[in-house]
Amino acid sequence: MSASEELPPPVDRDAERAAARARIEQQQTWVDIQIRRAMERGDFDNLPGAGKPIEGLGAEHDPDWWVKKLIEREQVVVLPPALQLRKDDAELDGLIDRLATEDEVRTAVEEFNARVIRARYTPVDGPPLITMPRDVDQTVAAWRARRAARRTARPAAVAPQPRRRRWRVRRRSR
Repeated sequence: MSASEELPPPVDRDAERAAARARIEQQQTWVDIQIRRAMERGDFDNLPGAGKPIEGLGAEHDPDWWVKKLIEREQVVVLPPALQLRKDDAELDGLIDRLATEDEVRTAVEEFNARVIRARYTPVDGPPLITMPRDVDQTVAAWRARRAARRTARPAAVAPQPRRRRWRVRRRSR
């Protein structure tokens, strides 16, 4: 080795540890200062959940907590296909009663029937599929009958009330 080349100074492990400890302490101080400044500016005022306990704090750790919160917040319902079709079958009359034309009703019933038939030819996940396709013509006829019954019942139930006249007393300006 030549004289121009110098060896690196020996490593002082204790000095490195002390420097690292000082940096960590300084970082905590810096974070505390930033939080204090934000509080003084009012950045934490009126946050949602202020003054309420943190939900789920102290409970058992659940790795799927975020999925459960998403399902709860978005009101997502995930049912096996057989149960979903049963539910849709029960709600189908209410759905088609809100439709305006016979073509829309036929389309809705045909889409429901297509889902039932598709579910019949796929492997069963969950309970057995007992929902049957609906007869389109019978469903449309029942829709027409319910619609006619609503039209005849509406005028009797909603009889116009005579309007009351409200007389206002005007005050004279002085």
